[in-house]
Amino acid sequence: AAVMALASCGKQETARIENAADKAASEAKATAEAAAKAAEAAAKEVEAREIAMEAYVYAYPLVTMEITRRVMTNVEKPEGSKAPMGQFARLRTYPAVDDHSVTAPNADTLYTLAWLDVSQEPWIVSIPDMKDRFFLFPMLDGWTNVFHDPGKRTTGTKAQTYAITGPGWSGTLPAGVTEYKSPTGMVWVLGRIYCTGTPADYKAVHALQDQVSAVPLSAYGKPYTPPAGKVDPSIDMKEPREQVNAMDGASYFRLFAELLKTNPPSAEDAPMVAKLAKIGIVPGQDFDASRLDPAVVKGIDAAPKPAQEKISVYLKEALVTGDAKLENGWLFFKNTGLYGAGYRNRAMITWYGLGANRPQDAVYPTSEGPDLLKKYDGANKYVLRFGKGELPPVNGFWSITMYDKDYFFVPNPLNRYTFSQRDKFKTNADGSIDLYIQKDS
Repeated sequence: AAVMALASCGKQETARIENAADKAASEAKATAEAAAKAAEAAAKEVEAREIAMEAYVYAYPLVTMEITRRVMTNVEKPEGSKAPMGQFARLRTYPAVDDHSVTAPNADTLYTLAWLDVSQEPWIVSIPDMKDRFFLFPMLDGWTNVFHDPGKRTTGTKAQTYAITGPGWSGTLPAGVTEYKSPTGMVWVLGRIYCTGTPADYKAVHALQDQVSAVPLSAYGKPYTPPAGKVDPSIDMKEPREQVNAMDGASYFRLFAELLKTNPPSAEDAPMVAKLAKIGIVPGQDFDASRLDPAVVKGIDAAPKPAQEKISVYLKEALVTGDAKLENGWLFFKNTGLYGAGYRNRAMITWYGLGANRPQDAVYPTSEGPDLLKKYDGANKYVLRFGKGELPPVNGFWSITMYDKDYFFVPNPLNRYTFSQRDKFKTNADGSIDLYIQKDS
């Protein structure tokens, strides 16, 4: 009996040891599986964040255009730089110092601008005889590409009428109307008419502005009264860039996906469209973050801030990529208005100067300091010197505008925001001209 009892105890002990070993193996397996899952989730999150950052940069112009459109059209009738959809806003003076609708404004032209939706039907835009005056009416698609740029350089200054047609439109246009095809449903006509700023010239340009018109094709040639705008109290009227930059990843891409339905990607965007699908963004479909893997959602949530950094620092990095060149301390951006697959460059131009023209129409030399490493500082005094005969050679106009760090006019006691060819300069003995940039009179 004793022997049998010992044998029985031995079997129980062996069973206990085997059970413990099985449990340890099972726990080790579970730990390894959990670690593998965590590693897989981490890898998914990293991949999603990288793709989402690229997608954020790619989408930035379209999202910024939409928020800008909402702010600038959320009025009952034209007033200042704002007007309802399908109506021209006619600025009667240079932009006010506190007008933050659009970054990097100019004080040389009177803006005459309209937001159009050509996804339903074409719109007819008529421009009067400008009597040899410099003007430019660039037409931007939703991605900020200038798809056409009627103006003194390209089309002359005689009266002209255009039909802006949307993606996939086909039909017959009235005689004497030139078709401009927009690749997107959203169109921004960002007209500028040169003005010297004197009371007499303001009056002359106002008369020209009043003759600029936009009507839907169905109303062309008939009496047409544009419908009153509707004010949506839910629309935030703060500065558009500030609103865009405050959006979380899911909200940003939800709006982006909605915009893609009427503002499709171009054919050369195909590689980017394939990447978008990996984080749940498919042109023509809604974006729903709740359907995505939680790791992908975490990656999307982490994308906006580093993506914004990639956009803003490209102002300097464009020198390395060839999108910009440096001459005499000035950055010249070579690729504006038409961007192709240069998504970072396009986003950076949107950030600093939404609505930039093609370089054949306008160039924007920019200086943030006496050299690339130093910023301008109010504690210092600066001199900008033009040698004899070295004022900018232009067919339209030139000006030098001072902006604050956010690229808006700087309030100052002189109410002077620009130097231009309208100013009378005192020349030095050698024929050069010095411009003083400082806080003290």
